[in-house]
Amino acid sequence: MVLFGSAFVLGKLVLNTNVPPLLFGSLRMLVVFLCLIPFFKFQKIEKKNIKPLIIFSLSMGVGVTGFTYLSLEESNIVSPVIIGSQLAIPFAIILSTIFLNESINLKKWFFVVSSFIGIILIGFDPELINNIFALILTGGMSFFYAIANVSGRNLNKINVVTTNTLMASTGFIILLTLSILIEGDTIKIINSIDINIWILIIYSGLIVSVGAHMSLFYLYKFYPVGKVLPFYSLFPVFGLVQTFIVFREIPSLLVTLGGIIVVGSVFIIQKIK
Repeated sequence: MVLFGSAFVLGKLVLNTNVPPLLFGSLRMLVVFLCLIPFFKFQKIEKKNIKPLIIFSLSMGVGVTGFTYLSLEESNIVSPVIIGSQLAIPFAIILSTIFLNESINLKKWFFVVSSFIGIILIGFDPELINNIFALILTGGMSFFYAIANVSGRNLNKINVVTTNTLMASTGFIILLTLSILIEGDTIKIINSIDINIWILIIYSGLIVSVGAHMSLFYLYKFYPVGKVLPFYSLFPVFGLVQTFIVFREIPSLLVTLGGIIVVGSVFIIQKIK
C-alpha cells in the first residue's frame, strides 16, 4: 500500500516537468511490458475469455493509466486525486450488481452512497473550485479500475503474467498513439527527458505496476480476498503522508472530512459480508 500511494506523488513529480500525461502513461506501460515479456508464455485462451481480456486490457492499460495522469495533470493538489481513487470499490460493487447479478445488502448500499457523498464534500473545498474537472477525471479513473476488477474476475484461469503483458502492450500502443495525435512532439519530448525523470518513470512501471500488483496477487494465493482487499483502504493514508513530505501539502478541513468519509466507507464496504 505504501508503493500504491507513492504512484500519485511520483506521478505528479514527473508531470511537473515537460512530460505530458498520455506520454507518461504509455512509457509506464512500456516499462511494465519490458519487465513481463521475458516471463510471457503463449497459452490458448478460451473463446469466452477473449472479451473480458480485451475489456480488462483497455480499461486497466488505457483507462486507468490515462485518467490517472490526466487527473494529476489537471489538479493543482494531489490529495483529492488520491482520495477519489477509492471510488473504484463502490463503482465495482455497482457494476457487479448490473453485470454479474451479485446481490448487495442494504448496509453495503448505504456505504456506497456515503462514499460518493464524501467526494461531493471534497468538491466544495475552495481550493478545488478550479480543479473540479480533475475530480471528474479521477472519477473516470476509478470507474475504469472498477471495470478492470469486474472483468478480471473472469480471467482467473489465465496466467497473471499473460493478462498483464497483454494489458501493458495494449496500453502502450493506444496511449502512445493518442499522445502523438493529441500532445504532439513525442520524439522531441522523449529525447529531452532527464535521467532522474526516467528513474521515476521506471519506478512507476517496475515497482508500482509490477511489484505492488504482483505482491497483491501473491497474497491472494494464501488469503481470501475479504482479508486482503480491506488493506486497499490504507494506500490513501500512505499517499497523503508522502504528499505532505514531498509537496508540503496539508489537506483542508473539507478534504480531510470528505476523505475520512470516503476511506471509512470503502473500508466498511469491504468488511461487510
